[in-house]
Order: sequence, then structure tokens, then C-alpha cells
Amino acid sequence: MRLTTLLLASLPLFAAGCTWVEPDEAGKQVRVAYGKTLTACTHKGDVTVSVKHKVGLYRRNELKVRDELESLARNEAARIGADTIQALDEPLNGEQRFGAYDCR
Repeated sequence: MRLTTLLLASLPLFAAGCTWVEPDEAGKQVRVAYGKTLTACTHKGDVTVSVKHKVGLYRRNELKVRDELESLARNEAARIGADTIQALDEPLNGEQRFGAYDCR
């Protein structure tokens, strides 16, 4: 009984380390610009995305949170007709802003 209770109690901690967000088919076509100047591109807008960065008292892996934020931003950018995203700021409490651009 104790083992079952312990396993059930620790399940959120194991799940918190998993990556749940993946780019959809359209999002996979969106590129990520790291430190590039996008002056030749058309700015389509900004997208703000968020994911859970903590589960209870457990803080999720920062890299996984960043990956999920980027995946969500790629998905959203594709919906507004952009083919490139660029982070506008650093993630804070599971939220981040991205610029969405059309560079075709």
C-alpha cells in the first residue's frame, strides 16, 4: 500500500520532466532565427506563449520549458502566415514573446 501511494505521489514529478508540446505540421515549417537581423523580412506580429514551468514545488527543466515555448511559438507563427520566429525576450515563469516574420 505504501509503495502504491509513493508511486502515485511521485507521478507528477516524473511527468513534469517530460516534453509534451511538439510543433504541428505547419509549425515544423517555421524556422527559428537566433541572433540574426531580419530587416529583409516582413514583420507579421508578435506571439506570446506559455507553458507550466513548475508542478507543485518542482521546477521543470529549463531547457525543456524553452523547447516547448519555441514549439508553441512556431505553431502560432504558422497560423498567422509567418515562416520565421525570433525570441524577443528570455522566458520568465513559463512565458515568452517571439516576433513572427515572413522571410520568403
